Amino acid sequence: MALFLLAVEENLPSHYDAPMNRIGLLIMMTLTAAQASAQLIAAKTHTIAMGHHHVMVEDLEKNVSFWKSLGGETIDFYGSVGIRFPNVLIFFREQKPTAGTNGAVVNHVGLQFKDLRPLVKQLKSAGTTIITDEVVGATMDVDDDGLAFNEAAGSYLAFALAPNGTRVELYENKELERAVANHHIHFYGPEVDAMKAWYVETLGAEPGQRAGMEAANLGGVNLTFSPADEKLAPIKGRALDHIGFEVDGLEALCKKLEAKGFTFESPYEWIPERKIAHATLIDPWGTQIELTEGLDGL
Repeated sequence: MALFLLAVEENLPSHYDAPMNRIGLLIMMTLTAAQASAQLIAAKTHTIAMGHHHVMVEDLEKNVSFWKSLGGETIDFYGSVGIRFPNVLIFFREQKPTAGTNGAVVNHVGLQFKDLRPLVKQLKSAGTTIITDEVVGATMDVDDDGLAFNEAAGSYLAFALAPNGTRVELYENKELERAVANHHIHFYGPEVDAMKAWYVETLGAEPGQRAGMEAANLGGVNLTFSPADEKLAPIKGRALDHIGFEVDGLEALCKKLEAKGFTFESPYEWIPERKIAHATLIDPWGTQIELTEGLDGL
């Protein structure tokens, strides 16, 4: 069963240069905090929006504990354990991953926090592996708490390693109204412009930049693209097995992509007992993507 991460429009990263969807912003501003925490808001205002991450874990208990330490709470989803943040759900599949996210085309995912330093201190004291120096030490100074200041973004950041090997960037956003929210997915490869263009042309992402990096916004999540010397490993079977996007009109989109020559890893399927439809494809660089319809009704 696919594992879902729900991300909403209010989680648009700061320092994203493309203009926001003004209609979506106005709608968002009318919603109560209770509604925002219970719904996939980005899917209400975008045809294609952030949907989910699917993570593979050998030790479920340790990985649940990790995400809880970031401020999440456990939930039940059709008998499976998951974690809920404000506007973000993460679910787990109990299967040993073939490798972590480092070395794969999707290097890490990002969450944003209103106050980062106390959180990182708490994570370190609890034994969480902080890998900020390993990831950014060659380009930024890392302080004793494990934080680095990104001059281009004007914010502090840190990197934590989940027990299954998933890299998670912890990004500080002092303007965030909540304690934590979704932020970005970070891709690496030798064809940055082509990667960005694929997500713009195929999924309708809005092109822009984030902190000096090539990027595109797609309904509640920023897609960030950085150069690598060579093509990196596909993500299927690794700690982050696939990413997912919620689509309004999924069957029509699948037919449109098929007419353009796209081959689906798993073709369009409607699951009546859960009122969810899904299909799976793989981008040209090895990112497995599940497209779903119905998550915004949860």
